[in-house]
Amino acid sequence: MNNTTLLKLHRWTSLVFALPLIAIIVTGLMLSVEPIVQDRALAPDLVNADRIAALIQRYDPNGKARGLSISAVGQRLQLQGSGAPAIDLVSGEAATGSDVVGDVLLWSRRTHEHLFDQEWLVIASTIAMVAIMSIGLLMGLPRLRNSLSGWHKGMAWFGIPLLLLSPITALLMLSGVTFQGAPPPAAAKPLPLTDAVRAIAQSHDLSGLTSIRNRGGRMMARIYEDGELRAYTFTADGVAPLPRNWPRLLHEGNWWTLLSGSLNLITSVLLAGLLGSGLVMWARRKLRPRTRRGVVSGGAAVGPAA
Repeated sequence: MNNTTLLKLHRWTSLVFALPLIAIIVTGLMLSVEPIVQDRALAPDLVNADRIAALIQRYDPNGKARGLSISAVGQRLQLQGSGAPAIDLVSGEAATGSDVVGDVLLWSRRTHEHLFDQEWLVIASTIAMVAIMSIGLLMGLPRLRNSLSGWHKGMAWFGIPLLLLSPITALLMLSGVTFQGAPPPAAAKPLPLTDAVRAIAQSHDLSGLTSIRNRGGRMMARIYEDGELRAYTFTADGVAPLPRNWPRLLHEGNWWTLLSGSLNLITSVLLAGLLGSGLVMWARRKLRPRTRRGVVSGGAAVGPAA
């Protein structure tokens, strides 16, 4: 297959999936900063086991909550499935203002993962992203020039390890591939939420806790520790670490928050630059006035005319 055909495939695949790719890339860019801003240890007096348990009992006296999440940026506690309002961890009262950063990150995650309830489009667009990059590689080494086309090719070739890692890990996540092996067995009966908080506090610092959730009958906690978002489950023997889900850690940038989050940010900027420059080059090509040759009497051709 010659380069002309490959270029057409590269161009038209990008154009067909341009809109969903823009949404995925922009929301991915926003989510790139999440590990960096969330890995902020809260003051121990705000999130110690006794205080969290007291807040759960106060705002969920009937024990309806299935889990909790903590926003380090907004300093808020949210009880899942209870109908309780967001709780201000500083005052212990129902939060009155809005958590702008948290709301933007939540919207970005939902859009990035579900694309307005069109999950099939997320899968198709991610496959298309891998195809676009693969076609670009098959076209061979570029000639680097100080032009939009030269910068487009340079960004693609020098950033290819990061650029390919993002959609490939996304496809592994969408396929359910975790490289974790068999998880520890679930407890016969899930712990009440207050007991789960006290259990995790016995062996771990709650200042990095982001969530406790019931997944398939198994209570799970996620905690930032030494820059990594670790997952734990509750068993009959206590709290046990879950094997690392490397596709998720790599894709979300939670394996070493400052470095991995920064790499994800760079990757998102490169993807945005590649898609944007490609669309601009296509638009220039289509909008550029076409030259035509005038014809003089007797059939003699003259130079191009405007």
